[in-house]
Amino acid sequence: MDIRKIKKLIELLEESGIAEIEIKEGEEAVRISRMPPASAGGYPHYSHMGSLPMAMSPQLEAPVKAVAAPVAESAAGKPKPNEHVITAPMVGTFYASPSPGAKSFIEIGDEIKVGQVLCIIEAMKMMNQIEADKAGRVTSIMARNGDPVEFGQPLFVVE
Repeated sequence: MDIRKIKKLIELLEESGIAEIEIKEGEEAVRISRMPPASAGGYPHYSHMGSLPMAMSPQLEAPVKAVAAPVAESAAGKPKPNEHVITAPMVGTFYASPSPGAKSFIEIGDEIKVGQVLCIIEAMKMMNQIEADKAGRVTSIMARNGDPVEFGQPLFVVE
């Protein structure tokens, strides 16, 4: 894996406040995680990245999943039968408009169609347009412009 890509991942991790990220390209995989605040170093250094034994990975991953699931459920609440929650398909930074100062892609109360662009999520300096997977009326926007978002985090509610 290219060292420039790894550096971009580290920058994304620092900018977004995400605790851990794992990327797989073919047979190669990289996992970058922040050390707990109680540790002496705070953030991982390049010299420590390779020394993390693979046996520790499931132990580090379990607390992240345990914390992330209740947050997502509490943020979204229990969707009503006629509501559809559109979630973030990736980790990144949420943008409600195509450029700073421009009008938002959608507002609460807007009617949307399948395939319509709802927002942009910036990941690794790439702007990814997020499209509606269901038509309906937007009843809630759960992320603010510039907010870091995590995979599976609820972004919109459509009824």
